[in-house]
Amino acid sequence: MTKDKFSNAQPEDLMAVTAKKRVLETVRNKRDFLFKPADKIENILKWTTGDYKSGRFRIMLYRFLTDHIPLINSCIWTWVRLASAPGSYKISGTTDKIVEEKARRVLEKLYDRLYSNTLGNRTGTVSLLPMLFSGLFRDGLFGGFLTVNRDFSGVDRFLPIDSVDLGYESEGIRPGLYLDRGIRRWSLDRPDFYYLSLSNDPGEPLGRSILKSVPFISYIEQQLVNDMQKTSHNSGYHRLHVKITPPERMAGESDNAYTERINGYFDATVRMIKTCDIDDNPVTWDNVAIEYIGPDRSRDISNSWFMNHRAMIEDICAGTNLAPYLLGYSFGATTTWSNFKFDVVMRQVRSVQAEVARFMEWVGNIELALTNFEATCRFVFDNSFAYQAMENVNVQSARVNNILKLFEAGLVEKKAAEEIIRELI
Repeated sequence: MTKDKFSNAQPEDLMAVTAKKRVLETVRNKRDFLFKPADKIENILKWTTGDYKSGRFRIMLYRFLTDHIPLINSCIWTWVRLASAPGSYKISGTTDKIVEEKARRVLEKLYDRLYSNTLGNRTGTVSLLPMLFSGLFRDGLFGGFLTVNRDFSGVDRFLPIDSVDLGYESEGIRPGLYLDRGIRRWSLDRPDFYYLSLSNDPGEPLGRSILKSVPFISYIEQQLVNDMQKTSHNSGYHRLHVKITPPERMAGESDNAYTERINGYFDATVRMIKTCDIDDNPVTWDNVAIEYIGPDRSRDISNSWFMNHRAMIEDICAGTNLAPYLLGYSFGATTTWSNFKFDVVMRQVRSVQAEVARFMEWVGNIELALTNFEATCRFVFDNSFAYQAMENVNVQSARVNNILKLFEAGLVEKKAAEEIIRELI
């Protein structure tokens, strides 16, 4: 009989020896499948690659940056609130004023009930639009399902889904979007699902977040802030060093008397410094010197840090396509230049709003179809501001006058002119 190689084990190794014997016996008897083939392990590990391809890790990183870095949070907040302007439906495709008014009222009710928050309250589109734009700007995509009433009498509500659960499959016979809930995967090639993406292209079917170019520079900016915190903590700003020169010893004064006198003078000076208020001035003999403890040329150091931090802020703002003044960072820009940059930002907002307006029109047209209206709708965002009111009125007046001139000249028919003026109003 072959001698057991574990028989000479020391008492302290008995537990380890027993475990090794159990493993070897299980492997020899092929029980419990402790060891698995390579393809089984690869299938288990494949989720990391899948998550990377689906963009889950990037989206979680963008959300972490938005939640923890004030500057990035302000960028996303500004974009979302600029884009989430109030809007309204416009009825088209019918000339009957009664039908138009009824359809408008139906869509107004839809606007107020389209979305329910996590508590089940029907907060409507006013709450849906900020969440939609937040998903577009931060995650790069947004999607959800449109539901209808059980009797198909109209649209019930829109159910958004978490962007991290969306993926794209480029392989196979039918590539496209899918919903991954961990246990099961569903294809989203269905009529009740609507999907929006920011800067969609063949290389990035899941859209492109405006934070894609920010993580590296934001890491440097946070390092700079951390270094400044350490420097400020160790440099000892606003500290004073009080030096007291002991008075001369008087003739015939004993050692104990002299020690008590200079200690009393020292204690009195300390009490005076401690109790000196902001608007008080210390009064001493000329044997007391007060010095400032801190780095030399502290103003130059502060200015240097400010300029470095300002460069980081400008890079982050540029990465999110915003101007620094929109976030409260005023670097001396003139009013004309600020207005120009604001107009550029609003043009970008309108381009994103155009895609969201198509989504709202898709919902509205389904509602009109289910409620048996022979009409269609358009959704228009109101991006007007008080300081632009007079300018907008002048522009609209000029457009209406041009249409009237074209009609009087016989270049535009009356029906076409009325339709154009109705759209302007």
